[in-house]
Amino acid sequence: MIRSMTAFTRQTNEALWGVLSWELRSVNHRYLEATLRMPEELRALEMVARERISKRLKRGKVDGFLRFQPVEVASTGLQLNRGLIASLLQANDEIEALMETPARTGPLDILRWPGVLQAAETDLSELKKETLALLDRALDDMIETREREGAGMKGIIEQRCDAMAAEVVKVRAVMPGILIAQREKIMSRVAELQVELEPERLAQEIAMITQKSDVAEELDRIEVHLEEVRRVLGQSEPVGRRLDFLMQELNRESNTLGSKSISTESTSVAVEMKVLTEQMREQVQNIE
Repeated sequence: MIRSMTAFTRQTNEALWGVLSWELRSVNHRYLEATLRMPEELRALEMVARERISKRLKRGKVDGFLRFQPVEVASTGLQLNRGLIASLLQANDEIEALMETPARTGPLDILRWPGVLQAAETDLSELKKETLALLDRALDDMIETREREGAGMKGIIEQRCDAMAAEVVKVRAVMPGILIAQREKIMSRVAELQVELEPERLAQEIAMITQKSDVAEELDRIEVHLEEVRRVLGQSEPVGRRLDFLMQELNRESNTLGSKSISTESTSVAVEMKVLTEQMREQVQNIE
């Protein structure tokens, strides 16, 4: 299926540990190039994330933004650092033993000590698992978007192919008359100059000029290229580079058709073919 290289998606997951958000953007590029921005606590997943992207996408410049907002401490509760509290109480008993009139130490005094109260720690293994699952969801959505846009591009290219095929039919229909008119023009010019030429030599010269003006081979190649474009559009793997090559070939044949033109009709057809080829090329540049 034809896919565009331009897409955007944002996927979010809210859980007890906070809010995760993946944002992916892609634009056209000759190869696959991924740039990821991730918070430090999830930076270890970067290589795995890159591998998952490269398995799903083949071309395009992809910018990925992973955001993680942990929930507020008040909503997750607090945990006591029991090891630190035990050490503080032991130290407190030793200090009181050395004092004649020790001051009473209450729970609030212990709670004021740095590190006694801790926010509940997030389960990083679960967080990493959810991060990768959310990335898969984002890639699914991005691919669906690419395929929808790709279907539209395919339709546009097929329309242009049909239009070019119609131009080929048009020029084939008028070409015999154009060549006959060209021969008559040459004969009339020779008669005006009142030059005596050997009939055989004159026939050879007219044949050479006619052959140089004949565009049957170019029209045949254009039809072959158009058929190949239609075939490639039906393939399931990425075809952007192949289509780009075919656009170059169609442009080359259109240029040759224009250079061999000997009438306003064939010139008009050549110009129209170049316009149609350029319109297709603009679409192809954004196909994966």
